[in-house]
Amino acid sequence: MNSQKAFKLWAVNVSSFILFILLSVTGLLNWLVLPRGYEARGSVLVSVRHFLVSIHEWTALLFMITIVIHIILHWTYVKSNLKKYGIMK
Repeated sequence: MNSQKAFKLWAVNVSSFILFILLSVTGLLNWLVLPRGYEARGSVLVSVRHFLVSIHEWTALLFMITIVIHIILHWTYVKSNLKKYGIMK
C-alpha cells in the first residue's frame, strides 16, 4: 500500500471516529440531559435542544458519507472476501 492511500485511510478513520464521538455526545445530551416537551417551556434550553438536534442530524449525514468513502477505499478487500466465501463471482 502506498503512503498516499494509507494517509487517505487514516484520515477517513480519524474523521469517522470524531464524527461518531460528536454523534454520541449530541444524542446523549438530547436524550438524557436536556428537558423535552412541556418541561422546557419558556427556557433557553429549548433553543439548545433544537441546535443540538440540527448538529446531530448534519453529523449523521457526514458520518454516513464518511462510511461510504471508507467502504470504497477498502473495496478490493471487501470484493476478495466476497469471492472467497462464494457470495460474489
